[in-house]
Amino acid sequence: MTPEQYAFPLENYLDRSSFGRLKAFAAERTTPHLVMDLDLVEKRYRELIALLPMAKVYYAVKANPMDEIVTLLNDLGSRFDVASCPELDQLLRLGVSPDRVSYGNTIKKARDVKYFYDRGVRLFVSDSQEDLKNIATFAPGARVYFRIITEGTGSDWPLSRKFGAHAEVIFLLIKQAKELGLEPYGLSFHVGSQQRDIGQWDDALARCTYLFEAAEFSGINLKMINLGGGFPAHYLEATQPLEIYANEIKRFLADNFSDEAPEIYIEPGRSLTADAGVLVAEVVLVTKKARNSLYRWVFLDVGMFSGLIETMGEAIKYPIFFDKEGPAEEIILAGPTCDSMDILYEDYKYKMPSTVVAGDRVYFFSAGAYTQSYSSVYFNGFPPLAAYVLPRAGR
Repeated sequence: MTPEQYAFPLENYLDRSSFGRLKAFAAERTTPHLVMDLDLVEKRYRELIALLPMAKVYYAVKANPMDEIVTLLNDLGSRFDVASCPELDQLLRLGVSPDRVSYGNTIKKARDVKYFYDRGVRLFVSDSQEDLKNIATFAPGARVYFRIITEGTGSDWPLSRKFGAHAEVIFLLIKQAKELGLEPYGLSFHVGSQQRDIGQWDDALARCTYLFEAAEFSGINLKMINLGGGFPAHYLEATQPLEIYANEIKRFLADNFSDEAPEIYIEPGRSLTADAGVLVAEVVLVTKKARNSLYRWVFLDVGMFSGLIETMGEAIKYPIFFDKEGPAEEIILAGPTCDSMDILYEDYKYKMPSTVVAGDRVYFFSAGAYTQSYSSVYFNGFPPLAAYVLPRAGR
């Protein structure tokens, strides 16, 4: 019986000519690093607005804040969801108009509210009374939208519990906002990042319908719903095509708001940038922990603390390509730091060619979101993950 040969469906993620171009570009640079393809970012953006033409896109800058991506999306007409003063400073430096910015973090200092307001931002999120009072004091007359809590069921990276509030609290905040001289503008939710259960949008929209009706009964006309993010990237585990997500969301909106649909915002991050990025790493060591161990450990020069934090709990399973041939073997993958938490995949067994040795390169596909922006600052002396932009084809 001949051993199984290593096989990776490269064409599912990148055609051979594009991969050759990326390899040549990466070969001149030290690992680990991220390579971004702006052509693919643009393609994903255009696909999204074609499928959801009624929605205003507020790109979640946290997903990938590279200047080149912000500039591209600004030129394409995107708006931006930001979470901090440094993010706002970056956008203003790059020429983004403050009226195209949402302060989308429910956790913010009073002085940061003033910072945003003084620079022209007029759209703020809230989910608590104390935060709402800060907005009223330091951003008088601003538009406020209120975040509903969701469970995040069905998502690979849930965003539940910490953000949002239950409907009864949100209803009180809506009424209080008007009393404080603010404009209660709408509602928001986030069903969880890399959401596989499209029905979660339906559940959240049903809660929005109830609050829209309750607010109207109190003399307040809410105008907007922010659907958040959650649209998927192409990791190992399959998801529905984006078209199905969009069609179902449009159906949910029609079912819940049959008379007049509110203004719709969306906050994509992962779905715009993840598939456009390839993280290039190097094998540092291949070894067994015991003579009779079933699996070899493969240590890379990239790990949880240098861009792959979403491997925590093996939540996000990146497509990982070893550019060699040979019999396939199951392995344990780990990073280079002096922290035992820095194990990427131990329960889920990736396969690699048994011919791989130290110094060989490894390619993580769909790694353009939440990698460089999550990488730590010099833990163990390792620098943050470097990032580059692949020269655009024909430009």
